Amino acid sequence: MFSSSPAWESVTYWSLDIETGGLDPKRDPIIALGMLPVRAGVIRLGEAYRTLVRPEDGREIRPESVQAHQLVRDEVREAPPLPEVLGEVDRRVREGALLVHHQGIDVAFLKRAFQRHGRRWPAPPIVDTVELLHKLHRKRRFTDPDQAQNEPSVNLTEARRRLGFPTYQAHDALTDAIATAELFLYLRGALKATTLRQL
Repeated sequence: MFSSSPAWESVTYWSLDIETGGLDPKRDPIIALGMLPVRAGVIRLGEAYRTLVRPEDGREIRPESVQAHQLVRDEVREAPPLPEVLGEVDRRVREGALLVHHQGIDVAFLKRAFQRHGRRWPAPPIVDTVELLHKLHRKRRFTDPDQAQNEPSVNLTEARRRLGFPTYQAHDALTDAIATAELFLYLRGALKATTLRQL
């Protein structure tokens, strides 16, 4: 027998995005983080958390990453250290679910950071807008056989543009967290998801 799943709007979703010094969670640093909650289906900008993060000793910001987010080492030298930032993340995600766009990056970096600093990963339910985009594409192909067979782009900016959302500056952690939260609310409605499990 399946256990019940809470109604989607009864869950707080902490939309989170990170900027990193590269794409390898084993060696590249987290250098910026932004998050804000979606409560009762409403994005709460007033509760947003945004911070730069001081890279750990020996962890460099790769030049190709600087091209994306425009953050250089001097800008993050005096930022809060990662353990302090992880405490803020932990406190928030224990409240509900973690909402990300592409958990293969954000969650991988966070889990590795929690492990490296001796913190227990809180293991929140994870809602990934990339997965929701794929679900919506499959649903539309099922109901409309003429729908394009190719999988949709899952780039956050491109996905939003295709759905008629405004274009925001990419690679700012808080702006991307807001963009993810907006996309999530659209996709939840388009999928007619009524419970957390359906997400």
